[in-house]
Amino acid sequence: MATKFDFAGQTVLVTGGAQGIGRGIVEGFAASGARVLIADLQLEPAQALASELQGRGCEAQALGIDLADEAAIATLLAGLERLDILVHNAGYFPLTPFTEITPAILQRTLAVNLSALFWLTQGALPLFERKGKGCVLVTSSVTGPRVAYPGLSHYAASKAGVNGFIRSAALELASQGIRINGVEPGMIRTPAMDNLGDSDLNAKITNAIPLGRLGEPEDIAGAMLFLASDSASYITGQTIIVDGGSTLPETLATIS
Repeated sequence: MATKFDFAGQTVLVTGGAQGIGRGIVEGFAASGARVLIADLQLEPAQALASELQGRGCEAQALGIDLADEAAIATLLAGLERLDILVHNAGYFPLTPFTEITPAILQRTLAVNLSALFWLTQGALPLFERKGKGCVLVTSSVTGPRVAYPGLSHYAASKAGVNGFIRSAALELASQGIRINGVEPGMIRTPAMDNLGDSDLNAKITNAIPLGRLGEPEDIAGAMLFLASDSASYITGQTIIVDGGSTLPETLATIS
């Protein structure tokens, strides 16, 4: 992706970076000169991406981790010598009718999407303190904070919690030079779109988007790069909606 930002000499940790939005974020930071750590449950795809980036002359390393495991998060962060930017992008959201949500589904959704954000940020604090500043970015969603989608009550609740974390943690950590912001994607063309239904439904969703297209991972990566850059040095506790205008209409065209 084209970028005007320069992150040379900086280390960026991206969770869920092996595919979809995470891959777009990883590629964006790598193309901007950063050393990128790709933390993902799926180690082989993460390693493949790291090798691909290395072939382009970028610095990248794959790290396998289950973000529902608090101890694993602590171990990962403790093993780093430097961290400038933390991006929590990993998400868990099996499409599940409300009445079929089990304790296990809810627990893992909250653990990966929300609890991991607490443990990642806490673990990153000593690394940020060495520099006197730091940046935490989160992939939130319009689902939960802005709109609803059938079958995603558990996911919506976790993302509403993410936005609450962004505001409150940003206030508490601002005095330490740590900025915390997020991006709320709308419908983005990723493998995860398969969770929402067949191609006919995807076409109807696309037709209902004011800009007339699904978003691409690069659209989210661009917002992340901006929020991590010096151009956003006075921005904290905020989220940017990147949804092609989907949340603008008072009533959206019916998708049926």
